[in-house]
Amino acid sequence: YDTYFYKVFKVYTQLWKFQQENRQKLVEAGLKRWEIGDIASRIGQLYFGQYMRTSQASYLSEAYIFYEAVLTREYFKDGMFQDLNLANKQLRFLARFLTVCLVLNRREMVHQLVNQLKMLVAESKRTFPENDFKEWKRVIRDLTKFLKVDTAFMNIWPLRYSIVLDLDPDCLPRVACIKRNLKLREAILCSYHPNEVKFSELTTDNFRMLQCLEWEPSGSFYQSSEIASGAVAGSTRINHYSHEITDPTLPQNPRKALLYHPSTTHLIAILATTCEELPADGILLIYISASGSGAHASISPSHIGNVGDTEHVNNMIQSDPPSCSACDTLTSSSDYSGGLNLGPGGNGGFNVIDPSDLLPFTRRPLFLIIDSDNSKAFQAKISHL
Repeated sequence: YDTYFYKVFKVYTQLWKFQQENRQKLVEAGLKRWEIGDIASRIGQLYFGQYMRTSQASYLSEAYIFYEAVLTREYFKDGMFQDLNLANKQLRFLARFLTVCLVLNRREMVHQLVNQLKMLVAESKRTFPENDFKEWKRVIRDLTKFLKVDTAFMNIWPLRYSIVLDLDPDCLPRVACIKRNLKLREAILCSYHPNEVKFSELTTDNFRMLQCLEWEPSGSFYQSSEIASGAVAGSTRINHYSHEITDPTLPQNPRKALLYHPSTTHLIAILATTCEELPADGILLIYISASGSGAHASISPSHIGNVGDTEHVNNMIQSDPPSCSACDTLTSSSDYSGGLNLGPGGNGGFNVIDPSDLLPFTRRPLFLIIDSDNSKAFQAKISHL
């Protein structure tokens, strides 16, 4: 993917430089402001897509830079209410910018964008009465609910170390003997609940886990950037898209895969691929939030968001391959109480992920978090290993 990314990015760099050097001639020939904004928005989208694949915070910051420039310069404003396609383009831009701001924890900008999104949808409905904009109304409803649920966590974790939530470093237990210098390299965040609070495909539980796995500072703690005047006005920022803003004292962000309502087979396929690509010194973190399927499991909660609930979260580290006797114990244990539902009920065990399904992946260093009313089933089975 990186090869294609660099090729596409090179093309957009050349395109942006060309329109800068020939702006007056292009405008005289019919170039519209929204077309310039569309180029900048696509560059921001490229940055965010690369961040989602690499988890490098510098890409996320660059996406914010270009999106903010498009917003402040109002590239899509002219003719927006004369052209339905242009109005939809502005709505999509705001939705993408909102996702970037949520991950960066820039809540002031989030609320500003939400207000703009509401006003734009209302005005678009009045201007284009033949279109009901139901999908965008649902987006606003989901986003409002998402922010309401997540209000208690706002800015409480500004630097991934919180004096409110974390122990003093001197109080942490020391590791007596380190045989392997392991590092958290990969993370798979998966959630499946019928009534999840979400924005787009970002659920509150996956979102909070994503925030916990971002080592880089967020929000106002990010280094200031010279975007206000030169980010989109000059080509130097594009040519230095890998500009480092990282803190050398912090570990590298683990690469993360966010799975929304995956099937059991899809999750297992992602696990297999990730384990295959895991470096020799890497640890894989698996986070699964879902309702239990066993006899002792209770009804799924209607709203998700208690990642910190220790009653439903069990952390287990497994570094060595299990013995055959352990496998026999795991698969033949008489206290079987089901697994987790990764799909609607009424389909037998096809949508259930069982502790035995994760057994092959314990051959690699694994950190497992089960956020469920049936987490004890996984604790009981994997403790045999």
